[in-house]
Amino acid sequence: MTVLLPAIIPVAFIIMIGVIAGKTLTLHKQTLSQLIVYVLAPALVADSLYTTTISAQNAAQLLFGVFIVAFILYLLVSIISYFLRFPAITRKSLIATTLHPNNGNMGLPLVDFALGSTGLERAIIYMIGSSILLFGVAPAILAGTSLKHSLTVTFRLPLMWAMLAGLSLRFLQIELPFNLGEALHLLGRAAIPVALIILGMELVTTKFKVTNFELISLNFRLILAPLIALLVGKLINLPSLDLQVFILQSAMPTAVNTIVLATEFGGESLKVARTIIVTTLLSFLTLPLVLWVADNV
Repeated sequence: MTVLLPAIIPVAFIIMIGVIAGKTLTLHKQTLSQLIVYVLAPALVADSLYTTTISAQNAAQLLFGVFIVAFILYLLVSIISYFLRFPAITRKSLIATTLHPNNGNMGLPLVDFALGSTGLERAIIYMIGSSILLFGVAPAILAGTSLKHSLTVTFRLPLMWAMLAGLSLRFLQIELPFNLGEALHLLGRAAIPVALIILGMELVTTKFKVTNFELISLNFRLILAPLIALLVGKLINLPSLDLQVFILQSAMPTAVNTIVLATEFGGESLKVARTIIVTTLLSFLTLPLVLWVADNV
């Protein structure tokens, strides 16, 4: 619990600021959402790729694992949604809340406290893979009606181009002049608190309750996802430290930025907001167990 508190208390504090802002100020969630999707999140990904020191082989192995876990979860959620006869918008929202763990503002501090700087580097690679899914694939799932339209939505977003820019700077060993690297870093860091403020604003109009949607999401996100990660990590022979990070990052509650995408591209934003809160609160109970499991793999 002492490891979790430094990660979760700042998150809760900023969410409360968002609640207060939502009650007292005239702020437009749509504008803030666009700011994250089109400016801040791409900066975060580009900066992470530009500054990481992890080997290309380790990074590729971790990214492969991230995509495999996401694909398995996607199939399971699709099957559950089919048998429960969920409408398309509910199925898309459930996929979004299940596939995207909060491995940035919550996962990175937790891994840093638990596994140190070498673990943190690997956690950043996981976050990059998750960001590809969150900002590259999720918008297509939420907004797309055909393959062509989905690809159009995906490649209109700056995330893919930000990834290419970050990788190019990294592999060509280009040092940005005039301290522009620090400017990129500051922009990227701003994505996390702005997303938390949006969540707090959403909670002002959210009636807190737990429905089948939230129950299914929390079981997938907090229980099944780390178990699948453990199996996949063993299957692809991740080294011990990589496997520990892989399991921990997969066990995080639903990503805050999921509400951003639901607001921007379509989705049941109230259910998404409730799921983020429910999974975040219950992660206090599940993450100590996951930490123990990860420490003993």
